[in-house]
Amino acid sequence: MRVPLSWLREYVDLPTHVTPEEVLADLVRVGFEEEDVHRFDLEGPIVVGQVVSFDAEPQSNGKTIRWCQVDVGVEHGGVRGIVCGAGNFFPGDKVVVTLPGAVLPGPFPIAARKTYGHVSDGMIASARELGLGDEHNGILRLVELGLDAPVGTDAIALLGLDDVAVEINVTPDRGYALSLRGVAREYSHATGAAFRDPAERAWGDLDPGTGFPVAVDDQAPIRGRVGATEFVARIVRGVDPTKPTPAWMIARLTLAGIRSLGVLIDITNYVMLELGEPIHGYDLDRLQGGITVRRAHAGESLETLDGKVRTLDPEDLLITDESGPIGLAGVMGGGTTEMTDATRNVLIEAAVFDTVTIARTARRHKLPSEASRRFERGVDPNVPFAAARRVADLMVEYAGGTLDTTVGGALRTEVHIDGIVLPDGFVSGLIGVDYPDDEVVASLEKIGCRVLDEGAQRLVVPPSWRPDLTDRWTLAEEVARIGGYDRIPSILPTPPSGRGLTSAQQGRRRVANALAAAGFVETPSFPFTTEEQNALHGSPSGEKLPSVKLANPLDGLAPFLRRSLIPALLQVAHRNVSRGIVDLALFEAGTVFLPKPGVQYGTASVPPLAVRPDAATLAALDASIPPQRRHVAILLAGHSVAKQPGQPALAADLADAVDAVRVLTAAAGLDIELVQAQRAALHPGRTARVLASGQDVGYVGELLPAVSAAADLPGRVLVAELDLDAMLELAQSRVVAASLSGFPAATQDVSLTVPLEVAAGDVRAALIAGGAPLLEGARLVDDYRGPGLAEGTKSLTFALRFRADDRTLTAAEATEAKLAGVAVAAERFGAAIRD
Repeated sequence: MRVPLSWLREYVDLPTHVTPEEVLADLVRVGFEEEDVHRFDLEGPIVVGQVVSFDAEPQSNGKTIRWCQVDVGVEHGGVRGIVCGAGNFFPGDKVVVTLPGAVLPGPFPIAARKTYGHVSDGMIASARELGLGDEHNGILRLVELGLDAPVGTDAIALLGLDDVAVEINVTPDRGYALSLRGVAREYSHATGAAFRDPAERAWGDLDPGTGFPVAVDDQAPIRGRVGATEFVARIVRGVDPTKPTPAWMIARLTLAGIRSLGVLIDITNYVMLELGEPIHGYDLDRLQGGITVRRAHAGESLETLDGKVRTLDPEDLLITDESGPIGLAGVMGGGTTEMTDATRNVLIEAAVFDTVTIARTARRHKLPSEASRRFERGVDPNVPFAAARRVADLMVEYAGGTLDTTVGGALRTEVHIDGIVLPDGFVSGLIGVDYPDDEVVASLEKIGCRVLDEGAQRLVVPPSWRPDLTDRWTLAEEVARIGGYDRIPSILPTPPSGRGLTSAQQGRRRVANALAAAGFVETPSFPFTTEEQNALHGSPSGEKLPSVKLANPLDGLAPFLRRSLIPALLQVAHRNVSRGIVDLALFEAGTVFLPKPGVQYGTASVPPLAVRPDAATLAALDASIPPQRRHVAILLAGHSVAKQPGQPALAADLADAVDAVRVLTAAAGLDIELVQAQRAALHPGRTARVLASGQDVGYVGELLPAVSAAADLPGRVLVAELDLDAMLELAQSRVVAASLSGFPAATQDVSLTVPLEVAAGDVRAALIAGGAPLLEGARLVDDYRGPGLAEGTKSLTFALRFRADDRTLTAAEATEAKLAGVAVAAERFGAAIRD
């Protein structure tokens, strides 16, 4: 919200020499966020001049310029010669002259300069050059603004260009502050300055009269709330829409961020900013019959003021006459009844519309407006009558109309606001500051509440402009805000013992820290993908398993919830490669969604807002959510070791991916086995299942070249994905370090010939089973297939390490344990020691 200070000063007493920064500091004190300060960024001398004469001079480029003699006053050098390219002024016109030394927005400094064969001693300015609007078809003539100031008058002050606006961020719960009325009241709260309510008028002035039919016919209210609770129609006759908007009003609207569109529309916008009540004006002569507020019918459409024809939804609230829809209530008017330069009689509308209805309509049609922004936050139900009369008075004063005091129409609903029970001591107990009872009462009365004493508690009735005050907690927040946030101590609460991270949280953190320490970069991503990617990476064989499709996805090309983390890592890798980062080690720990076949997920209806669902509704919502598992996935591409002096670059390969899997599973507290496997997106022969305690917890492998190419990734791409929840469930709640033996290890190697189809991992498991408990570890160091071996066999060489907890092993004991392992391998697979 942008607040011009000259405007704010009309409703609250600002110190004479207050700076914008001081005003912002005072507003921050009562809970607003400081945004910016806006000025016209002009420097004088900029004065009123009068065109004495001019000569039109055609140029060789086809353009005609005017060599003007302009009187700027004796104190500014009298008559000056100025070159001007515009042709919309006449001798005797008073204009705005920027003299040498002036600076226009841009910045654009003005100096005497030679152009078109003359020395132009200044410039005659247009509205856009002064920052007053977008009009640049000609220079600004003061007569068009209804001004006739003496020659030499300071034009900056005359046009209100010396004003300044402060901008604050207004949170959604404080919609009343989207008005000068609301901001002035808050400034009064912050400083104690006297506040004057611009909406305060006697009812006799506000009564619109009768005769113009107004009706609300809401046959399908949303959540039982009728679409319009108040509707005021006033009529002003005989307006002249070609009359100029006052310069001070244009300046204020411009500073507030609203473009001048003609006196009638400017007045409605002005009052909206002033009182927070959106106003709409209709050309009365183009209306057919009275006005009815109703919901849209199926198949109806409406051309709005932006020229677009919109197909209406039955939830949309409409303003209609006998011809049909003429406006989207609270959002935007229709083109058939808009005010134009031909308008002579105006019907002024001020209303209170249902907040949810307006918010849904604005979002449905992607049509946010200044009006919908206010209606969806809630407007003061007591202000529409005052706002309609204020607009009518301004149209009479500046558009030459006559207020029809006998013909009008209104729907008025009795405003009833329930009181809120506030127990004694509640505010102090919640905020942690000792607020005396009289201070609590004074703070609530300052913001407009009525406070009734009821013994050990008080009944607080919020003001009509504060729909956000709904319970004792919001009242306590207001007491804290008015009392000053600086009084609230910055003391961290003492956490109760034993309330640290859960075992699962600790496990997830260990895994992420271990991968980060191993050189991987975490890349969180959105959980959305395509059905094809879900099939390719979310199932072992690439078949289409059930996936959850979003009803309102962020990206229409990726409307499904992911079954795998790999597609997101491929997108991140592609983005990095496209920016020249080709050596990648990425990981993500996130949720995947694994719906069960045949189960229908989602809900047909959304529970009402602002009401806590009951236990049955919550249970139904939980049941409508597909199973969600937390996975962890890695991706390697490019080089694992960069080229350096004495060291060639080493490309990442499957061994690096397997090492990363061992790092993260060790951090989770698991020992794993790898078993050769196949997956749709992975290279056959370079893919393995990851087993922990005999249970499948994930896979690791190299992407097929076609899959890598489809993701625009060059070279080999290694991936792994594991079920993090399953791993942490298999692991113990605490990771216990194994005891270390103080006795030396004995090492031996063994080479075994086995059939080609026997997996090396199975042979290793047999050696460990037979050599236990002395065999501490077995590591495959060679896989030979070639001359010297029988056809259909291979030679596997293992490095064995033996150790005892209570003694130093002899060579004979180590050999005996080795041969015991070989015996088990021979029994299972026909293994024989290679000669």
